[in-house]
Amino acid sequence: MPYHPNYLAGIVLFNEQQFFEAHEVWEDLWIESSGLERKFYQGLIQAAVALCHFGNGNFRGALKLYRSSRAYMEPCGSPFLGLDVTAFWEQMERCFAGVLASMEPERSLRPDPALVPVIRLDPPPDAWPDPAEFLDEEE
Repeated sequence: MPYHPNYLAGIVLFNEQQFFEAHEVWEDLWIESSGLERKFYQGLIQAAVALCHFGNGNFRGALKLYRSSRAYMEPCGSPFLGLDVTAFWEQMERCFAGVLASMEPERSLRPDPALVPVIRLDPPPDAWPDPAEFLDEEE
């Protein structure tokens, strides 16, 4: 199954915990897509931004995007475009456990890098692109 290069480049950036950059690369793909693929990409974009907000201590924004991104991806089923969506959301839930558990999380709470989801595809792509080729110069 050939994957879109933007999808793969965004995954590389996401797995490097460069969430804003992943969101930027996926946004170009989202604009061109429709149907369930569009919802799926929207969910990935919002998951990346949720992690950005969490990393910046914006718990309200992180929680809002966590919930909306999950809702966007839910109708896609699992797997979708090679991603085990169920496993991805299990990882997200573990990562966000502190935010999800409290109305007022500790201000110093940040994502534990060991708990941040890692996206793996099945089947894996033949090759991974260089994500730098998909970023604008100012990014």
